[in-house]
Amino acid sequence: MLAHEIEYEIIGEEMQAVEIELDPQETTVSEAGSMLYMDNDIKMETIFGDGSKPNQGFFGKVVDAGKRVFTGERLFMTAFTNQGTGKKKVAFASPYPGKIVPLDLTMLGPIQCQKDAFLCSAKGISVGIAFQKRLGAGFFGGEGFIMQKLTGNGLAFVHAGGTIIQRDLLPGDKLRVDTGCLVALTQSVDYNIEFVGGIKNTLFGGEGLFFATLTGPGTVWLQTLPFSRLADRIISKAPKAGGRRKGEGSILGKLGDVLDGDNF
Repeated sequence: MLAHEIEYEIIGEEMQAVEIELDPQETTVSEAGSMLYMDNDIKMETIFGDGSKPNQGFFGKVVDAGKRVFTGERLFMTAFTNQGTGKKKVAFASPYPGKIVPLDLTMLGPIQCQKDAFLCSAKGISVGIAFQKRLGAGFFGGEGFIMQKLTGNGLAFVHAGGTIIQRDLLPGDKLRVDTGCLVALTQSVDYNIEFVGGIKNTLFGGEGLFFATLTGPGTVWLQTLPFSRLADRIISKAPKAGGRRKGEGSILGKLGDVLDGDNF
């Protein structure tokens, strides 16, 4: 089906939201729990899958929805339809600090993205799965064997952590990327992994054992702060078992222990 033609505005800088304007009977589809606000005449409906195949039977919908489980998403998505007489708006928010990226699949073609990147799209965009054919990319590429695949002829929105960098690769251009920093890539980009190499780099480099290698032609989107990296930092600074604060060797850290009633 042809995707609905929606208009949008990206709001904010660090914790962004996308506000989508719908004409009467237009629909946008999102991950469950992403909605920020909606006008009064917007109807919300929980659906199996992404709603891109309206004449699909129940079994087909269950199969498509089941594919989403492999990408770590829920079985259900949410459709928002303007049932009023004028233009109405609905907004969706990022789940963590970062940016929202609009992708026009009519111009870009199919997009592969990290498993939790999809935020929302025009109705008619298919949210499926893409398997990594190379064992190396599947085991060590940071995203495993399965990524999300967005196809269709309309707008889709993905989110990622920190700032988003877009790189357009010419034929033969090769880019080495930290495996966790890859957000999305067009179908024409060749995605593989490469061993860092060197004993010192491997043991003390701090960049992991592998790079993701991206070879053009095509476009890739990178994130400066993967959520896994942010989560690791938060966990490392969390209080230890028993409520002790991690002092980091500073006077304030020791003072915090005293205020908490802990001994040096």
